[in-house]
Amino acid sequence: MNFVRIYGRKLKAWFFRKRYHLSNIHKTVYLCGGCTISSDLFADRYVYIGPRCTIYPKVSIGAFTLLANDISIIGGDHVFRKVGTPIIFSGRDVIRETHIGSDCWIGAHSIIMSGVTIGDGSIIAAGSVVTKDVEPFSIYGGVPAKKIKDRFSNCQDAINHMKMLQELPKVISLDHFCEK
Repeated sequence: MNFVRIYGRKLKAWFFRKRYHLSNIHKTVYLCGGCTISSDLFADRYVYIGPRCTIYPKVSIGAFTLLANDISIIGGDHVFRKVGTPIIFSGRDVIRETHIGSDCWIGAHSIIMSGVTIGDGSIIAAGSVVTKDVEPFSIYGGVPAKKIKDRFSNCQDAINHMKMLQELPKVISLDHFCEK
């Protein structure tokens, strides 16, 4: 039975990569259904993208990052300052690159505006609207998102955590994290 589950997951992942024309995502990325994803998405290993996410072009996601359900990485692309022209006819501006670091967790129903950088190890609370860059290893929440606190109690813990992430093998089994 485990054999069927493993190959079923691999088949589902292959189907989503083909459906969305995603050639820049690692084979361990897990995509849920109902998403709208730009084909230029870059996603490193062991990324989870929850159901009904919307991801605009020029987005990169680091390893071990979780995007909960209904996340939107959008915005900032309509020209609205043309006097005498309705917004619908004003065209689009250049879409800026959005970077989400490694080992981040983006809570459900959050909106990440394009052009934002979310630092490694950060957590975004559910329902937040991120309009500015987020510091590494910090927790942000609210509308607009503001820093709530640091993820770790001291800098040495953040350094040790980052070293651990960099030293992980390319293929990970659950045994790696289970206590003996």
